[in-house]
Amino acid sequence: MLNNLNQTLYFITGPTCIGKSSLAIRLAKKINGVIINSDSMQVYSNLNILTARPSKKDLLETKHELYGYVDAAVRYNVSNWCNDVLKIIKNNEENNLPSIIVGGSGMYIDSLLNGLIPIPPIPEKYKNDSLSLLNEVGTKKFTEIINKFDSESLSKISLQDSSRMRRIWEVYQSTGKKYSYWINKKNKIFLKNFSNKIFLFIPPRDDIYKKINSRFNTMINEGAIEEVKKLISLNLDVSLPIMKAHGVPEITNYLCGKIDLEECIKKSQQVTRNYAKRQLTWWRSSRLSINKVFDQFPNEIDEKLIKI
Repeated sequence: MLNNLNQTLYFITGPTCIGKSSLAIRLAKKINGVIINSDSMQVYSNLNILTARPSKKDLLETKHELYGYVDAAVRYNVSNWCNDVLKIIKNNEENNLPSIIVGGSGMYIDSLLNGLIPIPPIPEKYKNDSLSLLNEVGTKKFTEIINKFDSESLSKISLQDSSRMRRIWEVYQSTGKKYSYWINKKNKIFLKNFSNKIFLFIPPRDDIYKKINSRFNTMINEGAIEEVKKLISLNLDVSLPIMKAHGVPEITNYLCGKIDLEECIKKSQQVTRNYAKRQLTWWRSSRLSINKVFDQFPNEIDEKLIKI
């Protein structure tokens, strides 16, 4: 745990595909800061195009940390990230360099600032079972099932947030204890006595969706299919996080001849749009204290509007 930080931590966050990194680079240049990745998929070294990692040009413009440094075979998680980011923040603190944390993985940011709930790892079986059950019975019935054993947890989330509902079900089935039981246990704290500023970007949803569609077409043109082909050649366990990255299952199905390229692109775009929608839902119900919410894309504002 880090205690009594002198430097303020800056966060630039929001849904996928809005251009957070470009603003982070401008801000880093202005304050001589270090950009730290908080995107759960951009940590992997094997996917550059599909995860939209910063370009080589971007990496030369200012210092970046925690991008493309984890092997595909590793089950990297939020706890790993929190421990890794602490080391970088400590080093930045010692060198009087501001830390600018960038990415759309809200759970990563929340865990770093508020601590990590000590829930044991959930076996993949329960994750698969929760998805199967939800698809079988539908959202309404799935909600009723959860309400019977953990109404407390259910009352604190949006009933449109299927990911969180599944998590409640998985935790209870795996551990035999309610999600609310684990929530009420003392968190593992990573930071203490520190200041932070969170800048959240939520442009119009339709505009986000258009950018998602356009970006995936660009990814295909830039070699995403070849990138996935190389990933498949590693013969990795399909339950690994990297194998679930947006576009990987869809391109895999295309390469296996199960779908054509047009369907592959449409499904990948849809999966990413669904993810953006979940991110928006997450931020609306977040317990984090946001310093400023922008309804524009990051590249539409002047970095001077980020009050430091």
